[in-house]
Amino acid sequence: MTTGFLHRSLTIGATEYRYCVYLPREFDPSRRWPVILFLHGSGERGTDGMRPTMIGLASAIRSDPDRVPAIVVFPQAPPDSRWLDEPAEVAMRTLDEFRDVADRVFLTGLSMGGYGAWHLALAHRHRFAKLVVVCGGLLPHPNTTAVWRSPLTMNADDPYVFTAHALRHIPIWMFHGADDPIIPVSESRQMFDALQRDGADVRYTEYAGVGHNSWERAYNEPELWRWLFSVAP
Repeated sequence: MTTGFLHRSLTIGATEYRYCVYLPREFDPSRRWPVILFLHGSGERGTDGMRPTMIGLASAIRSDPDRVPAIVVFPQAPPDSRWLDEPAEVAMRTLDEFRDVADRVFLTGLSMGGYGAWHLALAHRHRFAKLVVVCGGLLPHPNTTAVWRSPLTMNADDPYVFTAHALRHIPIWMFHGADDPIIPVSESRQMFDALQRDGADVRYTEYAGVGHNSWERAYNEPELWRWLFSVAP
């Protein structure tokens, strides 16, 4: 069976969405597998289906495939879109291809995809077993137009408290660079504090002296993969 990074597409209405799927070398469709949904950042938007596999999680897989014994799905948001509305629907529908072989489903995203990860976790609160958010957040900031606030938090007096309470049942690990000039590190700090106050199973790693590209270190953390695939006794 063909494995590695494979091209896929799905059509909604008149629009074709291209995306990629990673199947590990030992993939066997007769057994169940962990499935990871990866949401890319603003720089990987497009229609080619390939850009999401150029950085982040895909780079970590290429450098050491053995640490990611999972199916990984890489949807792509169109130019000038965010992980809301139809792109969010597309992301979820890309998982349907593996519904019959999926064991646990994990969600991760970086930057714009980190915002998308919070949104999709809120929209599908019981779909994901664990959540990994890299330099993400909840509120927009003047240094970028690529992130918008999730409509699911619009009526919340405090979006961090609201999100933490809604997702307190999901183990979460967040990463952020302390010197991020695009998405302020305060986004992850506030989310971490809110999750801790609500008794969530949450971890937070902050990299001193690191800017926006904290994903380069986050997805190469050996402990991240041990934690992700571990099963609580």
